[in-house]
Amino acid sequence: MIEIQSLSKTFNNNLVLNELSLNVQTGETCVIIGRSGCGKSVLLKHIVGLLKPDSGRVLVESREVATLKELELVALRAKISMVFQGGALFDSMNVSENVGFSLLEHTSLSQKEIMERAEESLFLVGLGGIGNLMPSELSGGMKKRVALARAICIKPEIILYDEPTTGVDPITADCINELIRSLHDKLKVTSLVVTHDMKSAYHIADKIAMMYKGRIIMEGTAEQIQNAQDPVVHQFINGLSKGPITEVE
Repeated sequence: MIEIQSLSKTFNNNLVLNELSLNVQTGETCVIIGRSGCGKSVLLKHIVGLLKPDSGRVLVESREVATLKELELVALRAKISMVFQGGALFDSMNVSENVGFSLLEHTSLSQKEIMERAEESLFLVGLGGIGNLMPSELSGGMKKRVALARAICIKPEIILYDEPTTGVDPITADCINELIRSLHDKLKVTSLVVTHDMKSAYHIADKIAMMYKGRIIMEGTAEQIQNAQDPVVHQFINGLSKGPITEVE
């Protein structure tokens, strides 16, 4: 579904992505782990065409994203949903309007049909009946779930998650992990999740890829990552203050 081939990107002489390569299979949940600021979100922006690579290629369904014309890129993005770190809800819209926004902008569905789809999506994330609330009336965990509902409302083939459990308490984080796993099983979507929350990664991943110095240095199942002999992977997943990562900083 997603092929990343030798992808490189530099900002102000800072090499963020360094010939990074990764494949995500159709229907797979791939979790990318790595320290904050290592380029994980930059990678997501290349997949949706918000950034263009200095070199290398990103292919979605065998189509190179950077070469697509504007209408082709719009069509591709209609198949991809993004769950942002802070939820990114519109303060001036109620919950149902937020969830149905993409359908309003990009489809010919009636207002009634859009609201019905929005309510179905809210029900799937355990928030049925709250469509008339405003974002200011929601807790942090509820905002995350509304963002999930908005992501699935367009019935995407791919969902990209940027730090889905950041900023919530451990119980809410576990609920969000359960939701991501459940939605994957129900909707059969391909998911790419960026996180540094190892409990979350182990819970939801079919495959985990460790990002370091702009590259994927290891990928495997949760068990393989947990048993990794690589000292960089070992330090990161165990949250150790001493090791090769901090020695070079």
